[in-house]
Amino acid sequence: MKKSVLITGCSSGIGYCVAQGLHARGYRVFATARREESVGMLRSEGLESLRLDLNDSTSIHQAVTEVLQRTDGKLYALFNNGAYGLPGAVEDLSREAIRAQFETNFFGWLELTNLILPVMRRQGYGRIIQNSSVLGFAAMPFRGAYNASKFALEGLSDTLRLELRGTKIFVSLIEPGPIATNFRANAMQALIHYIDFEKSVHRDRYLAVQSRLNKKGAAVPFTLPPEAVLQKVIHALEANHPSARYYVTFPTHLFGLLKRILPVRMLDKLLAKAGSDHQ
Repeated sequence: MKKSVLITGCSSGIGYCVAQGLHARGYRVFATARREESVGMLRSEGLESLRLDLNDSTSIHQAVTEVLQRTDGKLYALFNNGAYGLPGAVEDLSREAIRAQFETNFFGWLELTNLILPVMRRQGYGRIIQNSSVLGFAAMPFRGAYNASKFALEGLSDTLRLELRGTKIFVSLIEPGPIATNFRANAMQALIHYIDFEKSVHRDRYLAVQSRLNKKGAAVPFTLPPEAVLQKVIHALEANHPSARYYVTFPTHLFGLLKRILPVRMLDKLLAKAGSDHQ
């Protein structure tokens, strides 16, 4: 029987690439997406696809029920991937904006994971792979909502990994830096929806952010294609002892090193510059 993998956020970018890559590798992939048209597209390309909206508990439960019916109650792996970024200064973020960011990037992942864990405990094995970010351990300015959601995800995942010690259920974090996806376009929509440029002391910075997000092609150096993430997911699925963390892209490796060796004040200076340079 093929090993089955449930993936969220497969309409484009990393989720789409990983779904296609694992399917080609022989996995039984359940590629989920929020919009029905995305589900239709994935099915037309030969993938098993279901609707799963991370903001909707009913949708999450229905998708899990359907997957388990198709697999006789078993699931080898869950790849939590569906997420978006909300740019903006912390002082401009409303409670509504932060809540929306966490509903998708954190609470939906928690609910889905907790539905899958009893399945993995019963079968005695499993892999939970969380697509985090370099911004899950190295905060940059004007990314507070996204930083917070990924820092929270990392703390939750580290805790879960400790709680699963002694089982054959492994938890891994993927920590990409810049990847060529639709992430910027989605971030632009969120920025316009939640931030009132004209009322902010950071108006000029937002205009610079808008210019960067609208830029065609790679907006920052060291951007890699989503296949770079796929290779790490494959290792997390197939290694006898998968790593707790997988760095992807040069900036992740760099800031991972600098966080370990630099004083906070010096690291803050570098992160502030990097964040400003990439607005």
